Amino acid sequence: MRTAISELNLHRAASVTDALELLRDEQRTPIAGATDLYVALNFGTLTPRKFVDLWPLHELRQISMKQNTLVIGALATYTDVIRSPLVARHLPMLVEAARLVGGPQIQNRGTIGGNVANASPAGDSLPVFAAADATVVLLSASEERRVAFREFYTGYRATVMRPEELLVSIEVPPIDGTQWFRKVGTRAAQAISKVVVAAIRGDVPRVAFGSVGPTVVRAWEAERMLASGASIDDAADALTKDIAPIDDIRSTADYRQRVATNLLRRFWSETARV
Repeated sequence: MRTAISELNLHRAASVTDALELLRDEQRTPIAGATDLYVALNFGTLTPRKFVDLWPLHELRQISMKQNTLVIGALATYTDVIRSPLVARHLPMLVEAARLVGGPQIQNRGTIGGNVANASPAGDSLPVFAAADATVVLLSASEERRVAFREFYTGYRATVMRPEELLVSIEVPPIDGTQWFRKVGTRAAQAISKVVVAAIRGDVPRVAFGSVGPTVVRAWEAERMLASGASIDDAADALTKDIAPIDDIRSTADYRQRVATNLLRRFWSETARV
């Protein structure tokens, strides 16, 4: 049964300070593009009833450089990412990911902060930030916190964010190496990922997978093997220790395991020619 709109209460934030005070004092749920909210609304699975609309807060939509760090505002949309010369220069694999998220309507409304905070293990931007060793910037009315991306998720759709905190930006340090991104789904785009991977081939290889566990997964064992000079066969064997796919409505565990292994091999092969 669909959720009745009359049951919902929405306050449009006038400023970041206003939003933070509403989170602290009224325990509202932040929304921006609302692409996920409308799905839950339609299926009747929406739990929160009080919301604060962040969409007018243009200061959270900026993409900039702070010294040599790329800073992506939480309200930057996928379209903003696709069009950004800074992202294209410093994090091109995020541009590739953004191009495969939904259609133009979703890309125009869906936000990077929403994708990260939503905590779905199938989120297409998550492996990118995991492989990039990004930092999540959280803000409350009383303090600012910076959390390493690898420490942000605690379980399926669970994060270290506190109810009074707002995700305001993602910081990406300089990346040395060839970036690589692939998504496998029912279609090339406008489909939830069966397996998604982002990787960097540098002095220390970094590989992160989505849709193969309850959270985004860094392939630490496979990375260790590749960094040590071991063969790709050994790294592929080590990947079985890194990921734990499950059977669900979109795919099977066995299929995801085989696809993830094939993607690891493809990453290593294709970046060897760069």
